[in-house]
Amino acid sequence: MDKLTLVTMIVQVVCAVVLIVVIALQSGKSAGLSGAISGGSSENFLTKGKNRTVDAKLASVTKWIAGLFMLLTFILNLL
Repeated sequence: MDKLTLVTMIVQVVCAVVLIVVIALQSGKSAGLSGAISGGSSENFLTKGKNRTVDAKLASVTKWIAGLFMLLTFILNLL
């Protein structure tokens, strides 16, 4: 195994761990059955916009890291 393959594999593993963490930090898109039964949410007017911007940033980071992960997988396949 040459050095380029080793470095690419290490970067891919780090990318995979970061991707898992970023996905785990995202909030759910719906409250599900428990939200329907209780009839409310834990968000109020002041925190609603802030949560959306954090979720939007996390979604954007997820897309970029997933793209990088796929690119690294393709590169490793060629090597």
